[in-house]
Amino acid sequence: MDQPAASLADVAAADLPTIAFLRHGETDWNRDGRLQGQRDVPLNELGRSQARRNGELLAAELLGVAEFDFVASPLLRTRDTMELARTSMGLPAADYRLDDRLKEITFGDWEGFTYGDIARKFPEGAAARAADKYGFVPPGGESYRQLGDRVAPVLASLTRPTVMVAHGGVARVLRILLLGEAPEIAVATDIRHDRALIWEHGQVRIV
Repeated sequence: MDQPAASLADVAAADLPTIAFLRHGETDWNRDGRLQGQRDVPLNELGRSQARRNGELLAAELLGVAEFDFVASPLLRTRDTMELARTSMGLPAADYRLDDRLKEITFGDWEGFTYGDIARKFPEGAAARAADKYGFVPPGGESYRQLGDRVAPVLASLTRPTVMVAHGGVARVLRILLLGEAPEIAVATDIRHDRALIWEHGQVRIV
């Protein structure tokens, strides 16, 4: 088994700054239940309104948010979410940085299919994933374990309170890294597009 870049225990125990996490707004593929992974699918109109709403929420919830670091996955849906959220906060849209390590988990050859499609077309793979969602690697893709290995160093590098815009898969491994949540529970957690996760002092609150 590959060793993680930083142990889950070390990251969870670190004295990390506040992290305000936003999942990108909804896309048509989210609406249709398609595995999106690292495909560059744009926000739909609901997703744009969710991004604006979450920016207003963070401005109200976080004292001094204008002084936070802002970092996003480089995919189109996360960049657009960040820029809409920052505009709603009254901040310049483009004043944030990108980090490739925050890209969504890649589903490889399965991207674009629904879970129903996969169960019909790739029944053995679907069964293997159901048995070990955390460790399973789809053809041409990566596992949640591998995703956690690339996200952990991002957390270790944070030196100030941060607004992070990324993906559902990233949020799930954050639950493992920051809360010590059991992987089989974390990877099955629903991460909503219209809520913010605020991580402070080893706890998370959803707003």
